[in-house]
Amino acid sequence: MKKVGFFKSIQFKFLLIYTLLILLAMQLIGVYFTDQLEKNFLNNFNNSLKSQASMLSYNIAEAIKEAKESGQGNPNDVIDKIKDQLSETGGGLKVAQVIDQSGKIVATSDPAHSDIVGKRTTNNAIMRDVLTSNGMKLYTKRDASSGERVRVLTDPIEVDNQHYGILYIEKSLEYVYKDLRSINRILATATLFALIVTAALGVFLARTITKPLSQLQRQAVAVAQGDFTRKVRRFDEDEIGHLAASFNNMTERLHEANETTEAERRKLKSVLAYMTDGVIATDKNGHVILMNNRSEELLGVYKQNVLGSSVIDLLKLQGQFTTYDLYHLDDSVILDFSSDEQVFLLRAHFSVIKKENDDLNGLIAVLHDVTEQEQIEAERREFVSNVSHELRTPLTTMKSYLEALQDGAVKDEGLATKFLDVTQMETERMIRLVNDLLQLSKMDAKDYTINQQRTDFVEFFHKIIDRFEMSKKQNIRFIRKLPKNPVYVDIDRDKLTQVIDNIISNALKYSPEGGALTFNVVNLGTFIRASISDQGVGIPKDHLSKIFMRFYRVDRARSRKLGGTGLGLAIAKEMIEAHGGEIWANSEWKKGSTISFTLPVHKEEEV
Repeated sequence: MKKVGFFKSIQFKFLLIYTLLILLAMQLIGVYFTDQLEKNFLNNFNNSLKSQASMLSYNIAEAIKEAKESGQGNPNDVIDKIKDQLSETGGGLKVAQVIDQSGKIVATSDPAHSDIVGKRTTNNAIMRDVLTSNGMKLYTKRDASSGERVRVLTDPIEVDNQHYGILYIEKSLEYVYKDLRSINRILATATLFALIVTAALGVFLARTITKPLSQLQRQAVAVAQGDFTRKVRRFDEDEIGHLAASFNNMTERLHEANETTEAERRKLKSVLAYMTDGVIATDKNGHVILMNNRSEELLGVYKQNVLGSSVIDLLKLQGQFTTYDLYHLDDSVILDFSSDEQVFLLRAHFSVIKKENDDLNGLIAVLHDVTEQEQIEAERREFVSNVSHELRTPLTTMKSYLEALQDGAVKDEGLATKFLDVTQMETERMIRLVNDLLQLSKMDAKDYTINQQRTDFVEFFHKIIDRFEMSKKQNIRFIRKLPKNPVYVDIDRDKLTQVIDNIISNALKYSPEGGALTFNVVNLGTFIRASISDQGVGIPKDHLSKIFMRFYRVDRARSRKLGGTGLGLAIAKEMIEAHGGEIWANSEWKKGSTISFTLPVHKEEEV
């Protein structure tokens, strides 16, 4: 069983969930704490700024009042008093300005901007507060040059119950947020430390739960592999402890049941192993549950690949039978596992497995290899059919012509001669057929001898070609591509002459007028390869592997019309193989055919 990775284990999942829960709780607490802390800081800041502004407004009002009383209202004295008050401003104020009721800046605490004193303010918000000031007002803005957040406060200045103007002050909020960031860093550090401690505790807690489960998992794997000796150790008298005890008890029961089953299985395996027939067992649904070695050999499969599959699919009975049909089948079934290269037939007998209450529980299929038996029977039937057909055709023709002669055609000299010629031709055809059959019969019975002689195949081939070239009646050219030097082979000249005569005769029969026959011999060292090519209609690809079979014809009507028996190439194949060579055909449809064969080169005797 594949080992479970840490990131897929229960321990990791428990630790992850536990840590995430703690992290979520701390985050919620941290967000709430930070939010409340920020609100508290800002409230304190605002209250402090308001107190500071109230105090400064009061002092400025008193200073203005004092200046008016002492200097008979000299404006310069008033401005000087206000400047004195603003110069004493503390508490971290960024800017402090006094603006009179006309909007003119009377004084400022920022020496760098003293040039604005005496000018009207351009800030619309300030002008609004000047004109409509009815109490202290707070604003927040961001400094355009530094980008820092600034709290702005305007407070009306009252002198002897008369509205003099407003106090405008700015104070930076950045140190408040700086303190908040410091506190957040402390909180984050504390959270990280708490998570580390939580993770460590989570690992310890997870192990206390997952360690017994890991032992149970290892024990389950051991039991699945057939090891019943191990026991799970009980840790505590809790649910997991009771589970471990139950698992140990189950392991003992499984061990006993497995020993009984294994003994029965060994008996069955011994019986099946020595059977010469293939045996397949299925369940009630027709799925394979058992196969012996012989059935694997016959079907060409491995049992581990087909166990659980349908016996219908395994035996290729789709479309012919269903599982239900097999339960009620009385006769055996022939299974055809033939391929393009080989014939392979099996006979299957089916019997039913029943329970004690006679319910159907499965099937037993017994397989026998009947390939050779069926092939022999098929060849016998085909041979009898072919011989009967080949003999019946000329006999029927001869009977028809003889009856015509008997009915009076014999009195017509021209017609009688023609009928007798046809009868003679059919007689000769039957003689050739019988001779070919006798020759094949001798070959099958090995009742013949090959008188091999050392022969120059090039000269031998030339003589056969010369004979056909002089006797041919068609307008067909002969092209020779033969070696100039002698090539010696050990052959039976008569039998090989028969082979080459048959091949050339066939080539002439199927060659068109004006065509050509090409004769080629190549020395391959230990073998020679001879080829005879024509320019006829050719042989279809699906017929090439069959033309050396007995009675096989590509075009039966034309072959019979030209006097062929369908045995010539079969005899040629037997002869060439008897000489230790091979024969084959190559063809391209509508372009011609080539028959090639090989023969061993003569071996010089060692001195």
